[in-house]
Amino acid sequence: MKAFAYVSAPDVATAVRAIATEPHAKFIGGGTNLVDLMREDIERPDTVVDITGIALTEVEELPGGGVRIGALVRNSHLAAHPFIRGRYPVLAQAILTGASGQLRNMATVGGNLLQRTRCPYFYDRAAACNKREPGSGCDAFGGFTRNHTVLGGSESCIATHPSDMCVALAALDAVVEMESVRGVRRIPLVEFHRLPGATPHIETEIAADELITAVELPALPVAAISRYRKVRDRASYAFALVSVAAALEVRDGTVATVRLALGGVGAKPWRAHEAERLLLGAAPTEESFRRAAAAELAPAVAQPHNAFKIELAERTIVATLGQLITDGGAA
Repeated sequence: MKAFAYVSAPDVATAVRAIATEPHAKFIGGGTNLVDLMREDIERPDTVVDITGIALTEVEELPGGGVRIGALVRNSHLAAHPFIRGRYPVLAQAILTGASGQLRNMATVGGNLLQRTRCPYFYDRAAACNKREPGSGCDAFGGFTRNHTVLGGSESCIATHPSDMCVALAALDAVVEMESVRGVRRIPLVEFHRLPGATPHIETEIAADELITAVELPALPVAAISRYRKVRDRASYAFALVSVAAALEVRDGTVATVRLALGGVGAKPWRAHEAERLLLGAAPTEESFRRAAAAELAPAVAQPHNAFKIELAERTIVATLGQLITDGGAA
């Protein structure tokens, strides 16, 4: 592992000053798999800024019923919090499917947002990877692609985004708050993660001198009846082949409100805008769910080993929405 300077930041002001003066700084507590990547010589920071002592560890109710989540809130604490369990159960469910209890006790909200792909070609330094070395190529093409993306990939990269939590946050209209010496900036989570395009090494909209300080959830009554469903190769601690975060409200026999996001299939947490558009005003039937799911997956591009993900995603959308009806989404 490359030698690096270590800075302990007791507050946000100290942290943002430190990263403003060091363009290759990384954060402890700001990138769930940062240490793994440093150990593999994939990340090579000049400075590591320890932000674990900063007071960003509260879950607070906002005026109007929303919730503000500090960037250093532990995943286990967030999943167990009564605000989250009661108002946004899809988020608690997503977190609980994401990792072991030990990891949830250590992982933070901000770190989850900044975690990097688990694509094996990204981790294999003998393989070409545009995400690791821009312009080097992508050995996933022509390789084993069972776990790769079918939505949002490009000729440069077909790696999937690994997070479960971020899929739920995408469905919940979450907003990411970032701070630098220039001030505070807020951006919707669905815009925070970038599609790979020709620059897959640029994964988020966070600037080099910014620190994530919080995630905010709006008051969203439909989220009280929500569900996260994850399909994976084994029942515990595996990344999603397909996941669905959904919330649904039916009034007078038609879909009045719907939120839908997908994981395991996209280059970033995938908000299913087309499916939502088709569902609004439609009857909450299996037929309408299938039609919306098929429309969302229509642009999907399969690789040699992952074509099954398209049908699996459609089926999982239908099953999840159907379960919400059973759970009480109709009124």
